[in-house]
Amino acid sequence: MVVVVTRDVADRFRGFLASAMLEIAPGVYTAPRMSAGVRERVWAVLADWFQSLGGGSIVMTWRDLREP
Repeated sequence: MVVVVTRDVADRFRGFLASAMLEIAPGVYTAPRMSAGVRERVWAVLADWFQSLGGGSIVMTWRDLREP
């Protein structure tokens, strides 16, 4: 399961995340079955936009099956 939490970010982040994940609360997105490739692409887009736009915060967490 992948979870992304945003705070004080531009609307484009919310629209993009809502197109790939379910928004379960304002600024909180989840995807129960997101592949590693999709997760990495989503993070790359978010990181690129964050670097150009700045402001707020973004956190992504996911379960790593290789870890206990």
